[in-house]
Amino acid sequence: MKYEANWESITSRPVPQWFQDAKFGIFIHWGLYSVPAFCSRTDYAEWYGHQISTGWEPSTSFHKKTYGENFKYEDFVKDFKAELFDADEWASLFERSGAKYINLVSKHHDGFCLFKSEYAWNWNSVDVGPHRDFCQELKDALDKTDVKFGVYHSVYEWFNPIYLRNPEEYAVKHLIPMLKELVEKYQPATLFTDGEWDHPSDVWHSTEFLQWLYNESSVKDFIVPNDRWGKETRGRQGGNFTTEYGFIEAGRKIEDADCDRYFEECRGIGHSFGFNRVEQLEDYLTGEELITTLVDLVSKGGNFLLNVGPAADGTIPVIMQERLLEIGDWLKVNGKGIYASRKLKFSTQENVWYTTKGDADYVFIKKYPFGEIVLEDYDYSPDKKVVLMGNEDVEIRTENANGKMKLIFPVVNPETIVSKHIWGFEII
Repeated sequence: MKYEANWESITSRPVPQWFQDAKFGIFIHWGLYSVPAFCSRTDYAEWYGHQISTGWEPSTSFHKKTYGENFKYEDFVKDFKAELFDADEWASLFERSGAKYINLVSKHHDGFCLFKSEYAWNWNSVDVGPHRDFCQELKDALDKTDVKFGVYHSVYEWFNPIYLRNPEEYAVKHLIPMLKELVEKYQPATLFTDGEWDHPSDVWHSTEFLQWLYNESSVKDFIVPNDRWGKETRGRQGGNFTTEYGFIEAGRKIEDADCDRYFEECRGIGHSFGFNRVEQLEDYLTGEELITTLVDLVSKGGNFLLNVGPAADGTIPVIMQERLLEIGDWLKVNGKGIYASRKLKFSTQENVWYTTKGDADYVFIKKYPFGEIVLEDYDYSPDKKVVLMGNEDVEIRTENANGKMKLIFPVVNPETIVSKHIWGFEII
């Protein structure tokens, strides 16, 4: 099928199946902003450059006190050394987390690229700073695993003089050529655009780019772009729909989207996407909270894109590693009901979720049901067998409870139960 440069045609392209099967991905915000790694506990540290240029507090006061009046944001490039960055270590961590794809921020709103670009001369990690192509290094490392390499790319740039003078000229001469360069050079599986909100999609020439992406690019058969292509497009047009901390945009959740479209929620383990040294332990979600979020999103028919914010030296904070590995351990036990599953039904029962795959249904329960539990949204069938994933030897009986399935559990030594936080049951 040939796609045309209009939203009806572009949005008619199905979200590739691999993405619908993947369920869990890793977002990576890493760049010059990782050097100061500072903002309030309720802001985004990756916006540090914008904050100090507009007098935003507390970043402005911190910057003057720590770096001095004459230290510009661009000067951070000398301290972005990435001396401990090891792409294979990152790839191993992401694989162990159970993630199936990543989105590396190839360029944030400051315009600094983590790859060598003809359109960002002397403002990329190869020409200056660490003199390394992080997109290539990470892609090469991930190609040795089953985790797909993908990218985030900001469509606008705070300080780009062409953008400030004429956004459409910037899109035609800078943005679109750079996007095509990025796609053909690294062949990413995902393209998460952002920063589109100041202008409608025709200013960005979004449909023309997506027409090329779907018809002519080397990744046309498998790439997954999102819905951030103009101020009018989120939750309405594009590839998969995106939410951020539960919202498509201010006041709008995925339930408010115009059509039934596959979606992806992104959020940080803490509040900020870029590493923020000010965040405290209580600002980070626990492993249990993150696993609950994953199950909830998958049961609604979406993916979970969980962000990590590495430090400027290239290390991923240990607390973030711990959270990822906790998710990975859980998925080793329960992934059968997560990966490649589809939403089954909305659960009216608190802390109970459903998915389905092939001939099996899956129910996830947050509080281990010692004794018995009635699945209020699942019909009883005498032919159905229920298995506790990870403890398949545990015999679970079923009964008819006014047409709904009741699960009856034997007494089990808690130390022998493999799963933690949320327990998954296969119904076959």
